Amino acid sequence: MHDVAIIGAGPAGITAAVYAARKRLDVVIITKDIGGQTAWSGDIENYTGYQFVSGPELVGKFEDHLKNHNVKLTEGQEVLSIDVDGNVFNIYSDKSKYTARSVIIASGKRSKELGVPGEKEFRNKGLTYCATCDGPLFSGKDVAVIGGGNSALDAGLQMVKIARHVYLLNNSNDLTGDKIMQDRLKMNKNLTVVNDASCGSIMGDKMVNGLTYKVIGDENHKKIDVQGVFVEIGLIPNSGFKIDIQKNKNKEIVVDAYNRTNIKGIFAAGDVTNVPEKQIIIAAGEGAKAAIQAFKYVTLN
Repeated sequence: MHDVAIIGAGPAGITAAVYAARKRLDVVIITKDIGGQTAWSGDIENYTGYQFVSGPELVGKFEDHLKNHNVKLTEGQEVLSIDVDGNVFNIYSDKSKYTARSVIIASGKRSKELGVPGEKEFRNKGLTYCATCDGPLFSGKDVAVIGGGNSALDAGLQMVKIARHVYLLNNSNDLTGDKIMQDRLKMNKNLTVVNDASCGSIMGDKMVNGLTYKVIGDENHKKIDVQGVFVEIGLIPNSGFKIDIQKNKNKEIVVDAYNRTNIKGIFAAGDVTNVPEKQIIIAAGEGAKAAIQAFKYVTLN
């Protein structure tokens, strides 16, 4: 029996674990990986205390901090369901069962898929969802980044340093990411931004060799010859495990200001929740809040 089971080990989950462990709670983390989306991030310039740090470096700092505390960490597991049994919670993963007096859901988000022909066929064959992970594989090649928000701009900033040419396909009439990132990206001569563009299909033989797209107002499909495609069109919450918990229309878990869900004893934090802004520093703060509330709950129940 653990005092608190934390689902996920991104900024929210790791911070929650550190805070809970400092309160001398018995903590178990159940997670597929360490770092979540932060591990995929390139250059981070807005995390307090670091004028500049890469995503993997920041994850390393989080992990080092976690290792200084008595936390049971179980990696490579996906939570399938949570059962409520009185004041006890049974958490079932694809490999094991865990029992806890409280739960903090900090499972984050995952990349949205395009849903176009060729996407599944060429996944990991030139099509990827992580520029930080796979960008170096496309050195000197022509690539396309699909999206117009911060994740797409981050991927673009990484790839203009590596690729021969980068095509940024954005489905709105202007980029929506941070202005400072837009300005920095547009300074690069090996970049072409195509606004109002929607991807129609991914093409290739054994590997990606191109894609088609349409521009609003033009019914004709255009083709770009590229050897790599980076899909950066947003994220969806990892909230699909079986439990009757309140979610909003975006499938984010609804929490109040104290990180409480509609189920007594279950808290949630970070990008999996309906907290308005999705930022590393906000997720970490939400994780701290959730751990404090879990401690109060466990102490009183």
